[in-house]
Amino acid sequence: MHTPRKQALIIFAKRPVPGQVKTRLIPHLTAAEATRLYECMLRDTVNRTSRLAGIDRLIFFMEGQEAAGYFHRLFPGIPLFPQQGEDLGERMANAFRTAFDLGYREVSIIGSDSPDLPLPCMESAFARLVTGEAEAVFGPSDDGGYYLVALKKMHAELFGGIEWSRNDVLATSLGKAAEAGIRAELLPGWYDVDRIEDLQRLELRDRTNGAPLTREFIETLGGETDKGRC
Repeated sequence: MHTPRKQALIIFAKRPVPGQVKTRLIPHLTAAEATRLYECMLRDTVNRTSRLAGIDRLIFFMEGQEAAGYFHRLFPGIPLFPQQGEDLGERMANAFRTAFDLGYREVSIIGSDSPDLPLPCMESAFARLVTGEAEAVFGPSDDGGYYLVALKKMHAELFGGIEWSRNDVLATSLGKAAEAGIRAELLPGWYDVDRIEDLQRLELRDRTNGAPLTREFIETLGGETDKGRC
């Protein structure tokens, strides 16, 4: 029988379908290119997080046609769970609840939008929970949201009543933490790859950034990341 470790990293993911992923990069990229980029970012994220010692990874995927089969084929051996909820906040809350119910003590959620996110950032989130320095840890992203959230126990109040498309998501979440008396800490800032400017930023970063598939795909685009399309 599989015995879970004390810590779990949840990766939120979608099955790459043209027109449903990385849509803000269209028309700078075609829908097919944006889809391929997303898959490279997802694979890089899953591959590099395998180097996190003593941490189980769980993939929570958006349900859809052939989604479960896709993830079973691409990431065999990683436990899979369908996301449940009407919005992102509800889906994250339910994912946390599932992981805690499985017996994990510290749980973190990331997406696949930051394929070169340094592993020490993820490790630091768990360390702060273990030491009691924080009850919740957020990784601020440049767009006003967060690239990571980690909890030591369930705090559903952090995920309700938030407009997830706004640029004050992190500020609102920190306000909810303060109101509830939850000790929250921040990791260093990072960025999500959602816009053409983010893609260019990733392209210019050090080649040892740990996102080789994403970088290789960007290089196949030639100069398309430097200009728009009509």
